[in-house]
Amino acid sequence: MKTEKKMRTDSRRILVTGGAGFLGSHLCEQLLKQGHEVLCADNFYTGRRANIAHLVRNPYFEVLRHDVCFPLYVEVDEIYNLACPASPVHYQFDPVQTTKTSVHGSINMLGLAKRIKAKILLASTSEVYGDPHVHPQPETYWGHVNPIGLRACYDEGKRCAETLFFDYHRQHNLRIKVARIFNTYGPRMHPNDGRVVSNFIMQALKGEQITVYGEGSQTRSFCYVDDMIDGLVRLMNSPDDFTGPVNLGNPREFSILQLARLVIKLTGSKSKIVYKPLPPDDPRQRQADITLAQARLNWQVTMPLEKGLKKTIQYFTRLIKEHSL
Repeated sequence: MKTEKKMRTDSRRILVTGGAGFLGSHLCEQLLKQGHEVLCADNFYTGRRANIAHLVRNPYFEVLRHDVCFPLYVEVDEIYNLACPASPVHYQFDPVQTTKTSVHGSINMLGLAKRIKAKILLASTSEVYGDPHVHPQPETYWGHVNPIGLRACYDEGKRCAETLFFDYHRQHNLRIKVARIFNTYGPRMHPNDGRVVSNFIMQALKGEQITVYGEGSQTRSFCYVDDMIDGLVRLMNSPDDFTGPVNLGNPREFSILQLARLVIKLTGSKSKIVYKPLPPDDPRQRQADITLAQARLNWQVTMPLEKGLKKTIQYFTRLIKEHSL
């Protein structure tokens, strides 16, 4: 009891928007473990109740069905703004709503933070770099984005969200944090979100053809979810004068073809790789320069890709058996 009392004395009330999503549910879980009160807000467009079902009996956890495109009136100490579809399949389904979620959602959450004097973190994305001409990508790189392409609703939405965060910081002295999140994977990914890790694993486990777009030479940085959550929490708890933006991701670069072959090996699948045309504006290279995160947050990736993939494969194997996917 003494430990519990001490832990709760240091606790904060924290709002996580998009809290039932892949990243959001892991973040809620970690914040509860640290002894905080957590308010999870989600409209369940891509978030799933199954992701947070194990948390609902915790007396310090609360779920609110809410769309950040509308104002929210709550009293909290910190806000993690993670609300936004993050996979091409989901954010391109309703691109106008995707932009609204990034822009109107940020305005509403920043307005809330201003009113209650809360610290607020934006989950931005490596997609702000577009199809980069600089490699690896440091935070000082302004990016190469097609503003009228199919991915622009997400790319430009997040770029505008970053603009809003820094303007609120300069104009209203708001305490802000901006994280640029690179490809993240792990348990609780949506099985049909179209992201490369979940796609490959689901296809391999079902014995379907592994779909590689282009020649598979395009590269990504794959970061395990536990490492990413650690980075987000470290950023929120960093000194107020460090706003970011800061890259969070695996500095090791892997080609899509390497990933496909590794998934086939780890699943023991007999799936064959097939090649399809590259989608428009698909970045050719993506590698996180995490020099700043290492220096200011003492953060680095600890989970090797092969070990993280094994954990993710176990999750999807269980999901397929339980839901007959």
